[in-house]
Amino acid sequence: MRLPVFVPIIAAVALTAAACGGEGAVSADTPRKARPISPVAGCDATAWSDPADLEADRAPARCKAGAPAPKPLAKKTKITISSSTGSAEFVAPLRLGIAKGEFAKENLDVEFKQLGVADSIPLLAKGDLDAMWSAPEAAFFNGLQQRFELRWVLGNYSSSPQSKSGLWARVPKGAAPGAVKLDDAQVGTLIGKGSVITYPMSQVLGKHGTSLKKVRFTSLTGPSDTVTALENGGVDAAWMVDPVWKQVDGKPGLQFLGGQPLGEPLGGLIYGPGMLRKNPDAGVAFVRALVRIVNTYFTGDYKKNAAFVGELASSLGLKPEALTAVPAPIWDWEIRKGTTDRLQKAYVEGGALGKTVPESEAVDRTFYEEAVGHKP
Repeated sequence: MRLPVFVPIIAAVALTAAACGGEGAVSADTPRKARPISPVAGCDATAWSDPADLEADRAPARCKAGAPAPKPLAKKTKITISSSTGSAEFVAPLRLGIAKGEFAKENLDVEFKQLGVADSIPLLAKGDLDAMWSAPEAAFFNGLQQRFELRWVLGNYSSSPQSKSGLWARVPKGAAPGAVKLDDAQVGTLIGKGSVITYPMSQVLGKHGTSLKKVRFTSLTGPSDTVTALENGGVDAAWMVDPVWKQVDGKPGLQFLGGQPLGEPLGGLIYGPGMLRKNPDAGVAFVRALVRIVNTYFTGDYKKNAAFVGELASSLGLKPEALTAVPAPIWDWEIRKGTTDRLQKAYVEGGALGKTVPESEAVDRTFYEEAVGHKP
């Protein structure tokens, strides 16, 4: 029997505990040794921002193109990283960096595996994976509550103000989007309540008179089903991702209500004990490469460069028009203060998480601090 996607992820927690069984799992209570931080050429004051600055138009941190320069490890090191997909745009820096040899410049041999979060968490905790390119979903926090050493160490992107990826609703003729009430609405979704999207969905629902507990979720099987259900009245609202929302943009009776909070990355790089403790040199080298990739290839509106779009599409296995159909995300390696608190609040509201952990047990900013030479 196929379970609905919004069933709380108890099974994922059980899998994590059973798979690790105490082997290779280092307690999150054990402090990690502090590492020296030195200035980095090409990374000045613009390479760091205050994590507490939550302004929607906050400029993302940047170094100069090509910075920070590679510092190859003395010994070639293999890194295995997983992600739930190999083709979505959010994995673009990782896939392009592999294709362009940016990780090889650090003497890293990177192997990419396509695995879901629930499958990756136990492997990461055991040390069978080194990293995840993902989001701190409910499974991540449940893993932390099992006392596994996992940390969110690098952000990925925030949405462009021009993006309409988010919650779309059927709106009565003549009604303003802000007047739409969704209490007891039927909401179509491809994701579960343990997904990072739960947080922005909760925010949008709150602005329209309801909450995750007061709407009825309908599990949809694919993007085309989402569009059909919304257009035909099968659901009152639905969460549309890139580039699916382009299919309903401008159609009468359908309105965009809101999406990912501007200026707040909700995913990125998650490390396990292998990178956090056993080989932090490799952990910093991997982050340094990703920061350099963003600084070199993903600044400004990079989608205006047709040649680059073609190269990027090739690395993702997509057609160029799939990338140019939607605005470029704002790549941002910094993790905002309080994001993990806001995520966990939504997971608890949705029933995917029983209790919460403080940010200090979920986030480690020291890897990108060292990579760009910032002393907090």
